[in-house]
Amino acid sequence: MNIDLVNETESDIKVEFLTKDELKEHKLKKKLKLAGFRATQDSICFLHEKSLLACGIEDKTQDSYRSATSQAIKTLKSSNYKSATFDVNEKNIHSVVDGVILGGYSFNDYKSKPKKTKLKHIYLACGDVKKLQKSFQDAVIVAEATCFSRDIVNTIPQDLNPPSFAKLAKKLAKDNDLACEILGEKELKKERCNAMLAVGRASVHESQLIHLSYKPKNAKKIVTLVGKGLTYDSGGLSLKPATSMVTMKMDKAGACAVLGMIKVASELKLDVEIHAFVGAVENMIGGNAYKPDDVIITRNTKTVEVRNTDAEGRLVLCDVLDYAQEKVKADYIFDFATLTGACMVALGQYTTGVMGHSTKLKHNFIMKAANNSGELLGHLPFNKHLKKLLKSEIADISNVASKPYGGAITAGLFLDNFIKDENKDKWLHFDIAGSAYTETPWDCNVYGATGAGVRFMSSFLKEI
Repeated sequence: MNIDLVNETESDIKVEFLTKDELKEHKLKKKLKLAGFRATQDSICFLHEKSLLACGIEDKTQDSYRSATSQAIKTLKSSNYKSATFDVNEKNIHSVVDGVILGGYSFNDYKSKPKKTKLKHIYLACGDVKKLQKSFQDAVIVAEATCFSRDIVNTIPQDLNPPSFAKLAKKLAKDNDLACEILGEKELKKERCNAMLAVGRASVHESQLIHLSYKPKNAKKIVTLVGKGLTYDSGGLSLKPATSMVTMKMDKAGACAVLGMIKVASELKLDVEIHAFVGAVENMIGGNAYKPDDVIITRNTKTVEVRNTDAEGRLVLCDVLDYAQEKVKADYIFDFATLTGACMVALGQYTTGVMGHSTKLKHNFIMKAANNSGELLGHLPFNKHLKKLLKSEIADISNVASKPYGGAITAGLFLDNFIKDENKDKWLHFDIAGSAYTETPWDCNVYGATGAGVRFMSSFLKEI
């Protein structure tokens, strides 16, 4: 399906967004009302004889346009129309592009006979193509990078393991002129990444630490992005229930997101230096699996008592974060991880949890970027009392809290132990456990991976 920005066009059908007030004044209001259309948000009405698809929106916000466009594109893909036109302006173009590309996304790699659509062309009509061209191109790049991340998350674990993840990263580096360094298990042992190696020990696939970098000549800032890349998580010896193991291909969503982010930065040619670090590991069971009661010496020499092998993502991230801080002196350090089911309990399925020490960074920059992008973020506050729950009697710290409360926050506080003092106010942790994958479509997200993080971080990178 192609999407083009045009001055005007003749397509098979025109899509028109209508509020309830606009419906009252519409020239076809009688026919629309007779068809049962009331212009409620995301409602759809075809007037085939008029070549019109009416979409209800409750207001003129970006969120309303994005959601309505997503509903419209899904409906059009099931129709016999080959082309459609949406009117756009400088205020809604990003949302309409998101709705078309993200709402129209489908992942059919494993279907023997994928459902075909007759819809081939989407035209975005505006009065001045030249004026909106850059906004259009930027929006397409971000949306397509989000779909790129979705594709990787949706790829099944028998096809995507740590070595094949590294191969994928190398291809991205080649295609986008990025520097790429891969550390296999031999190099990880030299780097003393014992926690990361412990998690992947029972897998037949070697763990990989991936470092991609984008270095423009006149970079104004340096940003480090760290992604949890559990290509599959069985829970290890603290085995997950069978139903919880389904969808665990999504445990690499943080890693997939940071690849999408550096892809955006390189294609938009942003004057920001980006370093993307990925800990690609598979958490399996076997005779040599790491165990509850083990004590691991992490890369920064802190010792960790393992009390649950399903709290593995933080063990991978603690080594990768330490490695990343040593390799790059960054202005900002952000990690992305499907870290805890507790974050979903706290904030719901749709919202990413944000944790860190800098109120200014969280609220003045990140929340603003999220609002601009349409992604939902919620702040989860650190506190000294929850930190005490990570105490271990035999090691420096336990990998899980002693009480089952505030689990998303205690996971963030665990990672905080591996952030250097000089970097505390530069670092934020994003828990995307709820927002990274959905089995119930919502907004511009279809079944499966959502690409959580790519849009709001792209907005932040553009701002700085």
